Parts: sequence; structure tokens; C-alpha cells
Amino acid sequence: MTANTPSASVVKSYLLGLQERIIAALEVVDGKSFGADHWERARSENSSISGGGISRIIEEGNVLERGGVGFSHVKGKNLPPSAAANRPEIAGREWEAMGVSLVIHPRNPYAPTVHMNVRFFTATAEGQEPVWWFGGGIDLTPFYGFTEDAQHFHRTCRDALTAFDVDADKGTDNALYPRFKKWCDTYFYLPHRKEQRGIGGIFFDDFHALGFDQSFAMMQSVGDAFIPAYVPILSKRKDIPYTENERDFQAYRRGRYVEFNLVYDRGTLFGLQSGGRTESILMSMPPVVKWRYSWEPAPGSAEAALYSDFLVPKDWING
Repeated sequence: MTANTPSASVVKSYLLGLQERIIAALEVVDGKSFGADHWERARSENSSISGGGISRIIEEGNVLERGGVGFSHVKGKNLPPSAAANRPEIAGREWEAMGVSLVIHPRNPYAPTVHMNVRFFTATAEGQEPVWWFGGGIDLTPFYGFTEDAQHFHRTCRDALTAFDVDADKGTDNALYPRFKKWCDTYFYLPHRKEQRGIGGIFFDDFHALGFDQSFAMMQSVGDAFIPAYVPILSKRKDIPYTENERDFQAYRRGRYVEFNLVYDRGTLFGLQSGGRTESILMSMPPVVKWRYSWEPAPGSAEAALYSDFLVPKDWING
């Protein structure tokens, strides 16, 4: 194997280690252990999909009402429509996908929900060069906004990417953070609500521009950024006193999270269309959710401030 030759085994080793490190950090904050569900899927007559994974779940923790940190590694012979839509040249190829994906739902309404995903995908065909890429990102979904939290989160995301800004001397438009932040703001948007899902972060897909070694290093840097980006915020907000009014608003806003995941999220669509494991795919769902008809927050309230001051794309780092 030469430098820049794609290596699924190297990526897999990193991802498994990342899952363990994240679990360890979250268990320190919560004080309760995550359960482990090891699963396997054998190829059958009705499906060309095979593989397995480890779903690490916490429910009714001391801090985390529900959370999942999952690793999956699956292979197949026919790509589902969601994967080949933008890359028609990979249609019909055998494929392999692996990644770590997490969603954390704290109980305290002042502690934000967070999502992170890092993944590797490759499609192969005999006699042809493999097609591969990395994808992922981190985004934060507060219910009650704190400017300092948003600034910290975005600075950490930016710092994870700075070392890979090979064209940064040509201007910030060529740096990765502004591109990935804009991509995140665009991706985590609910058109039917005309709302952002949260305050964003970074998002990237189909990334291979730096060659395998550096593209992999960039993905690792994003994965490694999760703990310093989120755990300090969770630790700071988890014990703020709250009432049932704040819990009620949290449940209402969680409804937006469900709507996005089930209608727009590519990972959810890919998993369901490829015949993936439903429990692992939907472990991102919050445990308590509410919907209301034509509800609006009271003018001047903290709930209204979420919409006016936080659920709008902005430059959180430079003001």
C-alpha cells in the first residue's frame, strides 16, 4: 500500500477508538454508563447488505435523557438511490460504508442537543479505480441560546479545520471553515418551516480533494473536535434550574429535530433505503416530543429570542 491509497482498515480502527473516547467523556459528565448493543447482519437472498456495528445507548441518565453513539460498517452490491443520485458513475458498484454517528439529548432544556457524524465511503468495480470520499460534521441545536456557547462551538470547529486550509493564503473564501459552515447552514434547514434546525457548525460530504492521507486527517480532526466543542457546554448548562415551561418548549423544538431527520437527513434516508438496522438508524430520535398547531412564542420572551437571535445564519466567531 502506498501513501494516499485508501485503507478501510485504518479508518475503521480510528472510528472505533473515537467511539470509545467520546463515550468515556460523556460518562464522566453523566455518571451513568452507556449500554452496548453489538449487532451483525448477514447477507441473505433478499438483501445484498452485510455488516455490523456497535450501538452505544444511554437512556434516563443523570444528565442525558437519551443519547446514542453508534459505529457501523456495512457493505453491499447495489447502491441505494440516495447514495448514487449525485454520483451516477458509481451506480452498480459494490460499496462499503463505515462511520461514527451520535446524537445527544440532555434532559436540561438549557443544555443543547448535539449531532456529530464522521464517515468513509468507497465504491469499487473490477478494473477501475475506487471511488471514495469522507463526510461528516458537527452541529449544535440549543433550545435556549447562549452567545458564548455558540462562539465556543464555532471556534472549535474552525480550529479543527485550519491546518488543512491549503489555499488559505488566497483568501478566507478558500478556507475550509467558511465553506463547511455555509454548507451546514444550508443543509440543516427545514424548508417547510423556513427555519434553521439550530446554530449550525460544519458539514461536508464527498470530500477527497486532499488525497486520502490528508482527507482522512481532516476527518479525524473533525471527529476529535467533538469532545472539546461540546462537553464544556454540557458541563456548564446541565445544572441550571428550569421549570416545566422550559421543558415544554424543549419538547416542542425537539419536534423540529424529528421532522428534519425523517424528511431530509441523508444518513437516515441512506440507512432506511439500504435496508439498514432500524433501531440503530433511529437512535437519534428524542425521547419526549410535542407538536402544536400554529404556536408562536410570546414577544420578548427567551423562547422568541431563540428564533430571532440564534436560528439565523451568522458569523459567530467575528460577531
